[in-house]
Amino acid sequence: MADVSQTQIEEALKQITDPNMEKDLVSAKAVKDIRIDGDKVSVDIELGYPAAGYKDKLAAQLKEKVEAVDGVGSAEFNISWKIVSHSVQKGVEPIKGVKNIIAVASGKGGVGKSTTAVNLALALSAEGATVGILDADIYGPSMPRMLGVTGQPESSDGKTMQPMKSHNVQSMSIGYLIDEETPMIWRGPMVTQALEQLLNDTQWNEVDYLIIDLPPGTGDTQLTLAQKVPVTGALIVTTPQDIALLDARKGLKMFEKVEVPVLGIIENMSIHICSNCGHEEHVFGEGGGQRIADENKVDLLGSLPLDMSIRSSTDAGKPSVVADPDSRITEIYRDIARHVAAKLALKAKDHSASFPKIVIQNN
Repeated sequence: MADVSQTQIEEALKQITDPNMEKDLVSAKAVKDIRIDGDKVSVDIELGYPAAGYKDKLAAQLKEKVEAVDGVGSAEFNISWKIVSHSVQKGVEPIKGVKNIIAVASGKGGVGKSTTAVNLALALSAEGATVGILDADIYGPSMPRMLGVTGQPESSDGKTMQPMKSHNVQSMSIGYLIDEETPMIWRGPMVTQALEQLLNDTQWNEVDYLIIDLPPGTGDTQLTLAQKVPVTGALIVTTPQDIALLDARKGLKMFEKVEVPVLGIIENMSIHICSNCGHEEHVFGEGGGQRIADENKVDLLGSLPLDMSIRSSTDAGKPSVVADPDSRITEIYRDIARHVAAKLALKAKDHSASFPKIVIQNN
């Protein structure tokens, strides 16, 4: 029987491309240890993104490749993940208790941005991350209803607030502090101040990803986010129709101007499948999300159908990912979540915490 070398195992591992990072695990430096004991091989894999719904499939693919190596009798894989902080805009201080911030934006309203944001947060949680969501739409807060949360945040010191919790996700919204039917008749500066307070005065508890659900457009809230909030990356939600794509381009260009990387495009309401006959129809046009992604050299992270269950479950306070965890729609959301997290994992890490602070004293 031929002796097995570490090089042979690495070459076998290189044959599997991780679909989320779009590179092999050796190149991605995810292979942490290879142990060879006779014809038995054990490999430790540490991903930079949560992958609870994918690790078994990945392990099976790697096992098949490694056990095909001459001299290998059996192979075992220990797959885990470690989520770290990644770089943000220059000159912006990190938020205590938050590793990464992902802004979810759209150029116009009515494209399902908030529904996508809340399901993305729940999908990241289902994949194994600690997740928070901030409702940055001061005029039209929707997170309390979508997450099925009632009541007000608690405060232990009278200055900061504990995030509300639902479906294993931390959340904060102006909707928790006012009556649901009370209109917010505020000018721009009051809105931006409220956003900063909601973000900074919430005691986020070791959040791997904080999803910020932005209001539509490119106004005061978006500018405050770009200038004062440490955003790791942004997502653009659009529908395939031309009018929505026009506004989505504006949102994408806005993030480019303020040097916030766009992680990709999510196309919502891409296709309608008739519940009676199964006929498929592109109600809002076809291929729009892919076109805008290609034009701007970003990825189309996924396409979601126009489905009544997405609307009804969210209105009921149990979004699709928790209402029907085994559905095809949930599978799409979780696939998008893994792609988003993997995109972040490939970004430069934030090393600010590892540098010592220099204090000069006159004794």
